[in-house]
Formats: sequence, structure tokens, C-alpha cells
Amino acid sequence: MATIVHDVVVNKPGQAYLSREDVWGGLEIKARNAPRFVKAIETCEVLEEGDNWLLREITGGGERHIERVTFTPLNVVRFDRVEGNSTGYITNEIHDTDDGLVLRFRVELTRDDLEPDGEQERAYFEAVRVGYIDAVETTLAATRELRSDVKKAG
Repeated sequence: MATIVHDVVVNKPGQAYLSREDVWGGLEIKARNAPRFVKAIETCEVLEEGDNWLLREITGGGERHIERVTFTPLNVVRFDRVEGNSTGYITNEIHDTDDGLVLRFRVELTRDDLEPDGEQERAYFEAVRVGYIDAVETTLAATRELRSDVKKAG
């Protein structure tokens, strides 16, 4: 099983300010339109939707996954893999810290087609680790772009 945890301070000097509500709005959009936020995801289709959850199909890198996405408003978006070649979950968590607002990205996944904790699984997750971490930065950048578009339109 791969465990990746990465925190990014949301409001760094020189960047447009994002509130908790801004970050949350970006995460809600990301759940429905992932390619705009995550370079590795090529397609994203919402299959079903209910109160504080949705079921989506994503593709990227020749792989297809079905994820159940649950929303804990203004705090956590959780992506549970329910179909595909990996099981586990990914979370995007918004935290208040001494350094200010932080977006935490957590991955807990196992590749079903590789030996658990084997050399191939470790190599696979080390190779994709950079992409997962980059997704946090691109999520915040896309959220800033969206906020900029709203300000220009308003």
C-alpha cells in the first residue's frame, strides 16, 4: 500500500488570496471536472449524484477508475476507488494551521495487479508520487484562475 501525504500552504506571498470557501468551491468543481485540475486525468464523467456524494468515471494514463466521491462541506473531499486496478482512497483536506490555511492531499492506495508492498508496487507509486503532489499545486492554481474569472465577470 502506498501512503502519500503532502501539505501545501494555500496563501503564499505574491499569490492571490483564497479563503476556505474559495478552496472548497475549487474542490467541488475538481470532483466533477478533474482534467482542469489534475494533469494526469484525461476524462471525468459523473455517473450518479446525490446529497454530498457523486460517482464518477475517470481515465488517465491508459487506466480507468470508478470513484465514489464524498463531500464533508468546507473540510474534506474523499475519493474512494470502487472499480479499477487499485483500491483505497484519496482525500483533499482543508486545515487551519499556524502557517495559515493548508490543503492536505492524502493517498492510501494499493495496486490490485501488483504484489502488495512488493518491489513493482513501490516502484509504481514512487513514479506517480510526483504527479499526485503536483495535483495539489495545480488544484490551487486552477482555483485561483476560477476566482480570477469570477472577479473579472463581476
